[in-house]
Amino acid sequence: MAKKVQIYTDGACSGNPGPGGWAAILVFGPHTKEISGFEPQTTNNRMEMTAVIQGFQALTESCEVTVYSDSNLVVQAFNSGWLASWLKTDFKQGKVKNIDLWQEMLKAIKPHQVRWVWVKGHGDNLLNNRCDELARKAITDNS
Repeated sequence: MAKKVQIYTDGACSGNPGPGGWAAILVFGPHTKEISGFEPQTTNNRMEMTAVIQGFQALTESCEVTVYSDSNLVVQAFNSGWLASWLKTDFKQGKVKNIDLWQEMLKAIKPHQVRWVWVKGHGDNLLNNRCDELARKAITDNS
């Protein structure tokens, strides 16, 4: 039976584009792992996506994962079928940006069963707020 893991993610950018940070918090039972990182020149959407990718890349085995993100783009891409449509046209439909990260995300999530949950940014979700703190700290610590 697969382990049940929650991944909370957030990205931040100082200017858009500008210096950016990402963060993910992985929760498995009583265990919590915080990870974060920085990019000197990026966009907010790239940082949101990078947070998800890094969260999945931190897993060492196939899991049942619930992702909590305040990124409508990321959550709706999966929950509303946008990504499936983009894949049918090899990302030529519309003006899909960050194709490299979408492809990396698909590779990262492939071994897992994933459920996507949108949470309100800067709302009452403590772990999403903590991700926001970590992502912003990555920017200030590296800028």
